[in-house]
Amino acid sequence: MTTDAVTSGAAMRIVITECDHDSFEAEHLITDPVGAELVLTQSFTADDLVANAAGADGLLVQYAKITAEIMDALPRLRAIGRYGVGVDSVDIAAATARGIAVCNVPDYGTESVSDHAIGMALAAARGIPRLDRGIRAGSFDLAAVRPLYQTRGRVFGVIGLGLIGTATAHKAAGLGFEVIGFDTAAEPGAATFHGFTSVSLDELLERSQVVSLHTPLTEVTRGMIGADQLARMRTDAILVNTSRGGVVDGVALVEALRTGSIRGAAIDVHETEPLSAGDPLTEFDSVVLTPHLAWYTEESYDELKRRTVANIVDVCAGRAPRNIVNPEVLGTPGRNSGCAPLAG
Repeated sequence: MTTDAVTSGAAMRIVITECDHDSFEAEHLITDPVGAELVLTQSFTADDLVANAAGADGLLVQYAKITAEIMDALPRLRAIGRYGVGVDSVDIAAATARGIAVCNVPDYGTESVSDHAIGMALAAARGIPRLDRGIRAGSFDLAAVRPLYQTRGRVFGVIGLGLIGTATAHKAAGLGFEVIGFDTAAEPGAATFHGFTSVSLDELLERSQVVSLHTPLTEVTRGMIGADQLARMRTDAILVNTSRGGVVDGVALVEALRTGSIRGAAIDVHETEPLSAGDPLTEFDSVVLTPHLAWYTEESYDELKRRTVANIVDVCAGRAPRNIVNPEVLGTPGRNSGCAPLAG
């Protein structure tokens, strides 16, 4: 669809490729007033997606992989919106080459994810799930979780001091932790970054009793916590991951837990989802697991849905969206040549 088609009254067609949300009222509150057609599909193969999204001007994506081939099969496609922060399921380079806008909601879950990271860290460090299981089985004893430590004076390391990582760092500091951070965007040798002590990745791993991951999944960060990094961690350390499963080498993590080279882990995101019932991580009492729900609160859920579809409506109507990963496609040759560029 071109901008001329939108302004001439042609209906905007937005297709949800697949989604497990229980309601789409929030999306309809955005699409219905502008007369856009919102279509929910459950497309679990590329062929199904192409067939179900025929004529789409925009796609809303939860988990589906959006490849160059899919983009070429949908010639009207102008915008792809991801329900979330990460866009690793979309071929950004291919979208940019075709002038297709890729949008996300980078700040919707800042409070929710940071709350969850802190909750998981404390649950794992205090052995709360293990104690709960014990008491239900008739054991009224703390032997299984000794030794326990207070938060004050312990070191909390944050890898990735973006919006969520920084929010997590502030909450950890409020609990009495000494907070240190590592971020690739920090200037080499800088003493602080976003208000927290900035250190190298190696130093963070070697000093921290809690290591909390808050980095996107890219080719640089994929597997960034592997066997070598786990070996640098303290034997009393807890690894917390609420970012992306692929940031951690799962096989290496299982081995580190099995040998006792780290104390435990708290994992919300997994390399393969859903996590299978027989996954090795489920064997360890020292591991706290949740099903990729750190992002969820009632507030963040509503905000995510409204803003994801609003980005797409804006692009298809010829307006710059609030959030876009590749702003260079706006107003330049390609499928969004008639779209207003991003201000600034």
